[in-house]
Amino acid sequence: MEQLASRWLRPGRTSPHDVRLDLLFLLGLCLCLVATGIGLRDPWPADEPRFAQIAREMVASGEWLIPRIGGDLYADKPPLYFWLLALGLSATGSIRASFLLPSFVSALGCVVLVYDLGRRLFSRETGLLAATLLLFTVQFVWQARQAQIDATLCFFITLSLYGLLRHLLLGPSWRWYIVGWAAAGLGVITKGVGFLPLLILIPWALLRARWRLPRFESSAWWWLAGPFVFACAIGAWLVPMLLATSGDPGLAAYRDEILLTQTARRYFDAWHHVEPFWYFLVEVIPILWLPATALLPWLVPRWRAAWRTRQLRIVLPLSWVVLVVLFFSLSTGKRGVYVLPAVPAFVLAVSPYLVELARERHVRRVMFALALAVGAATFVAALYLWSNAAARDALLADYGIDAVGPALAISALALAVSILLRTRGAFLAYAGALASALLVISFWLNPALNDVRSGARFVRTLERAADSERELGLVGFREEHLLNATRPVVHFGHARWREWQLEVFDAARWMSAVPGRQLLVDAAARELCFPQARAQPLGRANRKHWFLVDGAPEATCVARGRDHVARTYVPSRARIRSLPGDEAHQLSADPRTVGAERVTQHGE
Repeated sequence: MEQLASRWLRPGRTSPHDVRLDLLFLLGLCLCLVATGIGLRDPWPADEPRFAQIAREMVASGEWLIPRIGGDLYADKPPLYFWLLALGLSATGSIRASFLLPSFVSALGCVVLVYDLGRRLFSRETGLLAATLLLFTVQFVWQARQAQIDATLCFFITLSLYGLLRHLLLGPSWRWYIVGWAAAGLGVITKGVGFLPLLILIPWALLRARWRLPRFESSAWWWLAGPFVFACAIGAWLVPMLLATSGDPGLAAYRDEILLTQTARRYFDAWHHVEPFWYFLVEVIPILWLPATALLPWLVPRWRAAWRTRQLRIVLPLSWVVLVVLFFSLSTGKRGVYVLPAVPAFVLAVSPYLVELARERHVRRVMFALALAVGAATFVAALYLWSNAAARDALLADYGIDAVGPALAISALALAVSILLRTRGAFLAYAGALASALLVISFWLNPALNDVRSGARFVRTLERAADSERELGLVGFREEHLLNATRPVVHFGHARWREWQLEVFDAARWMSAVPGRQLLVDAAARELCFPQARAQPLGRANRKHWFLVDGAPEATCVARGRDHVARTYVPSRARIRSLPGDEAHQLSADPRTVGAERVTQHGE
């Protein structure tokens, strides 16, 4: 096994040919672990259908500056990630073929940046180990396979760190310093926390003063060029957005929402995902940053030695990781994915010790136990489902899949790899077990779940139940409803869950205005305003029970509703229009491919 590792690492070889071989290996590994899901499924909740729908409306309408869903403004996130999705959709004409591409390209970019930085800071072998470890870190590889903003954000933050560390540790290199600030600016217009890599300047300044390291001989203007470029990168979106929203109350509300509510208020006073301070340290990092976190008992003493010997190339990335975790821990709202951008820096600080740790028997036993755990956990899950008919039938009813087969396949592959390689090949056994799980998920589990998870089956059920000759309204609609719809639908605003009762009142008023209208409602909305209306159960989706109702809503609900709230969305050669008095938007968007018509606005 050591001979195999030596042939892979090729110690001491630093030629450009060896670097190219490393990059080809990493590309192949990334294609195997990440790209295998592309084209085999559609967008899945919670975020993917929303982002795909935004991109589809951008392409169809030609309105790229301010994102919309069903014609409604979407102010939760800046638009750079949506632009990337829309570019992929424009190039391929297919949501299924394109919606995972930005995450894949971003993951590949992170892997290459970590490899090159590890190569320059330590050695070519260390760079290869760092990039490989990154690809086998649970949180990184899992998020790279999702169409969420975080993988793209991780790339821009990693690019920014790369530029800053090239300057701070290998410099001075003012060109890379400016690249670092520019990438941070692009990170901000991807997601507001894109400025995080700039925090590395704090421990760098403190450590230089504490350790009395040599100062850079430079003009202060070079240091100021970074913030200027950072502001320019943000201004590429911010300035046109501010100009477009001035003088329009509706667009001004979008501006205030994205600049204030979705940044400062969301950080200091989150309205969901509220978790305790220790959430990341206890519930997220120990599991999702495996396998590196399993090595902490051996890494911590080595990191202490790096501190004592003033190894800035180890201490500086680790200090930044601590700052990032602390930053998110201080916020009231927390999601596990928030700390993903810290993973590349973390593995960079781990990788110089991997060859040494791989020789220790106890380390190999821990890695072997992780490989066995993958097989054992999936075997126990398969055994439970096999013996519990009710749970197995519930999964089959809710998701359309018998999960025993995929669970047994993952278990068999993981256990076979572990038994074959044993503790001598423990690191390779862990890699094989994780790769086995990801490949079974890509080629078996995801395609089998797709019809249900994408919402396609539910939308087909709805459209079969609804009268095609009568208007159909959606209350509390999900983005996948629009993404899969093949007929015109009416909605009453996007993501009004914080005022869901007002949305139900508006829907009740719309329904009462013209006889024969139909509404999709969940159980809570039905009980509130439609208890006496005819109701057809449509089953359970998105953790809710849904009904198609028609007839008379409660008079009190009608009285509390507002006129001119409803919007009609037509998915094929689509129109998104408001009822009289509101603006209208003309779109061309097939549910799977996109036409080329541009948005036209007109009053009615």
